[in-house]
Amino acid sequence: MAATTSGKIIQNVFVSHCHQQNTRGRRDYYCFGPSPLGKLAWTDSSMQLRTLFKPQNHFSFQRNFHSNAAASASATAVPYLDKTDFLKLQNGSDIRGVAVDGVEGELVNLTEPVAEAIGAAFAAWLMEKKKADASQHLRVSIGHDSRISAKLLQNAISRGLAGAGLEVVHYGLASTPAMFNSTLTKNEAFLCPADGSIMITASHLPFNRNGFKFFTNAGGFGKADIKDILERAADIYNQFTEESLPNSERKASLSIKKVDYMIVYTSDLVKAVRKAAGNIEKPLEGFHIVVDAGNGAGGFFAAKVLEPLGAITSGSQFLEPDGLFPNHIPNPEDKTAMKAITQAVLDNKADLGIIFDTDVDRSAAVDFTGREFNRNRLIALMAAIVLEEHPGTTIVTDSVTSDGLTTFIEKKLGGRHHRFKRGYKNVIDEAIRLNSIGEESHLAIETSGHGALKENHWLDDGAYLMVKILNKLASARASGKGGGSKVLTDLIDGLQEPAFAAELRLKINQNHPDLKGGAFRSFREYGEAVLKHLENSIGSDPSLLKAPVNYEGVRVSGYGGWFLLRLSLHDPVLPLNIEAPSNDDAVKLGLAVLAAVKDFAGLDTSALNKLVGAS
Repeated sequence: MAATTSGKIIQNVFVSHCHQQNTRGRRDYYCFGPSPLGKLAWTDSSMQLRTLFKPQNHFSFQRNFHSNAAASASATAVPYLDKTDFLKLQNGSDIRGVAVDGVEGELVNLTEPVAEAIGAAFAAWLMEKKKADASQHLRVSIGHDSRISAKLLQNAISRGLAGAGLEVVHYGLASTPAMFNSTLTKNEAFLCPADGSIMITASHLPFNRNGFKFFTNAGGFGKADIKDILERAADIYNQFTEESLPNSERKASLSIKKVDYMIVYTSDLVKAVRKAAGNIEKPLEGFHIVVDAGNGAGGFFAAKVLEPLGAITSGSQFLEPDGLFPNHIPNPEDKTAMKAITQAVLDNKADLGIIFDTDVDRSAAVDFTGREFNRNRLIALMAAIVLEEHPGTTIVTDSVTSDGLTTFIEKKLGGRHHRFKRGYKNVIDEAIRLNSIGEESHLAIETSGHGALKENHWLDDGAYLMVKILNKLASARASGKGGGSKVLTDLIDGLQEPAFAAELRLKINQNHPDLKGGAFRSFREYGEAVLKHLENSIGSDPSLLKAPVNYEGVRVSGYGGWFLLRLSLHDPVLPLNIEAPSNDDAVKLGLAVLAAVKDFAGLDTSALNKLVGAS
């Protein structure tokens, strides 16, 4: 079906329109519009197609493309298109790749032509799902974070969409949650709702990376959808010919509109806090709250959300978008990032600190004492807030949450903790599944800071998580309770936290003889064999107890703590999480794992050896 549908629109798809001109024996190509090509020129001596490209990111590129001298007006493949393995761009439920040069050993594979093909593929997918015919003009919204390749990719993917006859709406700098929201908002003044939406982001990855997230009003795409789109894109890309490339700039200019949708999104966040406080205009008046956006897309939160609610935001930092991320990685799991927001809270004597990742679908907070609300603490805080509103509900989390969190949710809060797999989409889909079979769940949240609520359409929205926390501050004040963010700290009182907690990464050497022509065809097979052997070995140790219910890897309790060994979703790595009441107990758990995996020579156990003091 993918190939059939893609074929229907291929004649309308284009990379850029090139004008051929003969000048004294030289064949020049001029490409108009945002293109990776700039001016292409055939040289007399080498018949070499040369391109110089200087994008807006201050990096210069020179790439050489070779073609034979038979380039002519006949139907031929576009000469500058590199061969691309589209499926390698899949990263779970996202598309990610290297978009710009600048990191040694990382070749660019998310080019503008690739992005254009992906845009055309999404158009084909959307038209098929919406059962749209040629007379219907579906609308797609596009936003991006602060990455240096954002606008180039935005223009390229827009050409693919416009070439398929879709209406394209540019939001500019936006957040991932806002893009999903645009498929739900009903406001024609802002060209909403969109039939589909695309966020250009690579989350917290380095500056040279970028990617795409896709949404409809049914939610974010799953792995199968992404694979479908990439297969369609590969089809389209391979059919590009010079004869099938109409004027991309002309067609795109007729269908692209621009809207500041963040006005709508931030207004909704402000209304939510006011409503929670009894419709008080400035429920956060007097609260000092600092924001750290890490130079990503989250800088709006200070001026567009907190200040209209009356909060003081002086001391907020790194609010300006800068795709080189010069201060720290925008990542609530990163120690340097959390240290930065903690220091900002303490230096400014603020009541609360808030930090976002690059595209604002993850977040964390810091209380007035500098205590971090991230990972298990953030889950505990959100669980406390949600269980006040929905007593007894199930809290769905990823697999690496602590035993102390389970005790807190189930014994203190009276809820149920359902520990599932890593991957925010896995956690969200599991919560949706539980509701479908009659088990009420209102919160799905990962230790990474991804959190989604049923009341917010199961969207993982870092800004909305922080709004729920602000609601608690505002409603506490409205009911006469003071103490600033202490009300939040008190909510997680009783959460047991381990003295030792670590995640070690045991890498699988794909060049080891066991994997190269050996008994195992892939790192995944090898990793599964390690896990199976570990699982079988646990039964012989009376000090260890395998978790009776577990959905990912091998989780074992013992020596007052626990460990989880699992296979990474995407990489040749077995992450090992260990939590224990002391370093000595952590070493005992580490030794149990080491004894079970020591015969797997293709597994790098150096990090584990270091933990247990082995050579």
